Amino acid sequence: MISHPVICALRNSVRCWRQRAVIKAAVEASDLCGWRCYSTSHHRGVTGMEAILSRVVTPLPTYETRDKFPPPPESNSVEFMHFYKSLDKEDKLGCLTKLSHDFGVDHKSASELAVKLLDTQVRDLATILQAEDRLRYSLTPRYKQLLNHISKVEGGVKFLVDLRADVLEIISSKASDSPHIRDLNGTLKSLLSEWFSVGLLRLERITWQSPCEILQKISQYEAVHPVRNWTDLKRRVGPYRRCYAFTHAAMPGEPLVVLHVALTEDIADNIQSIVREIATPTPCFEEDVNKVNSAIFYSISSTQAGLQGVELGNYLIKKVVRELQSEFPHMAQFSSLSPIPGFSSWLQGLLSQYRKEGRGSDLLSEQEWREVEQATDSEPGTPAVDALRKLISTSEWTRSERLSSVLEPVLMRLCAWYLYGEKRRGYALNPVANFHLQNGATMWRLNWNADTSPRGVANSCGIMVNYRYFLNETSTNSALYLQNKVITATEQVLGLVSQFQKNSKL
Repeated sequence: MISHPVICALRNSVRCWRQRAVIKAAVEASDLCGWRCYSTSHHRGVTGMEAILSRVVTPLPTYETRDKFPPPPESNSVEFMHFYKSLDKEDKLGCLTKLSHDFGVDHKSASELAVKLLDTQVRDLATILQAEDRLRYSLTPRYKQLLNHISKVEGGVKFLVDLRADVLEIISSKASDSPHIRDLNGTLKSLLSEWFSVGLLRLERITWQSPCEILQKISQYEAVHPVRNWTDLKRRVGPYRRCYAFTHAAMPGEPLVVLHVALTEDIADNIQSIVREIATPTPCFEEDVNKVNSAIFYSISSTQAGLQGVELGNYLIKKVVRELQSEFPHMAQFSSLSPIPGFSSWLQGLLSQYRKEGRGSDLLSEQEWREVEQATDSEPGTPAVDALRKLISTSEWTRSERLSSVLEPVLMRLCAWYLYGEKRRGYALNPVANFHLQNGATMWRLNWNADTSPRGVANSCGIMVNYRYFLNETSTNSALYLQNKVITATEQVLGLVSQFQKNSKL
């Protein structure tokens, strides 16, 4: 129980907070009124927006009647969906702003219940628990009811996924800095996380016999290695390949996250052998089980922007591993072959920083700088740094065997540091690395000339990385990374990191 003096202090604090909240709400209401008047004079349909929201967002039932209150008619949800879809981008912002502001939590009621909860601390446990439950219920945003009812209408879940995509775009573009919009995003994410929990998802293997609509979406959604044509797609779902997707009963025909797998003899070190161009359709042939020793996860794509932050990809990989083990009991090697988005842009920034600080010579050894100068006909010093920056930005070095040979050791150790040493809040800065490390994978091997496509060279200087899944170590590795920010890596990666630290004088 909380002591009486502490209760008094907390009660006074809550009352002060409540007074400030009322004043703040009044100011915000006046601001919103000004926005509303401006909107009414500049945008058509705002009056209709107010009427529709007032009609479809029903009052929150009282605590006593919360389980007995009849649901609103389905037409309310359908009306709101049709109305929202008819709005342009600017009016959608206005609609979401008004929905989140005017139909959120009743802060006055919540603060009063918080005071009552403090008063109950000297009472029995049952009274305290009931007061907590009342307060918890009062913290439910009024619009949450509308969202729940929309989810039960045909097409409603997909609508809410797309609605959250709009909210995320508003937040990322800073079109609004309203805390109410951020609260709406949190409410949507919480609901979607429940609706898309792994137990409600279905693992589906995509083959050439799958419906054309699904195959077309698989092609359109592929974000890592774009599908060139139908022949290319046929190979990616054919022999020695597997394509899996999570689907949900509420979104039929919509793959939520897609994983492409190559079945190989050993762990692949380049993407060209997996998604190479094929002039003619591959003839049908049987897979030789003896040649299938490894599963290479070479592409994983989330297809729904509105499900950002809802964990799906890690569960998909785990389920696919079990599926493949069932099909190939002898399979022992599971690894990704992953791109390294952001490496080239990070490298450009690093070179600019070192040049500005007059430390350009610190990144490479004297011998390496001499080789760069000779290969690019540059003068010693700063011009060599500029020449290197130009080479990276234009990808000219890929057309010269000499330059490629000179830059290989340099770029490999810089890339190793980018993946292993560059952090954001203590975790790997690179999003792909962070994803696989959270899953418990080991940073296993960096591969030179692994993606020679223009996109691969532009994004990561053609380097790719294997994150290997040692199944008996993934749980331990994941816990070490998530709890202690420890990256499990092999001697090859750590050796390259050590070379970077030595040459860069870190």
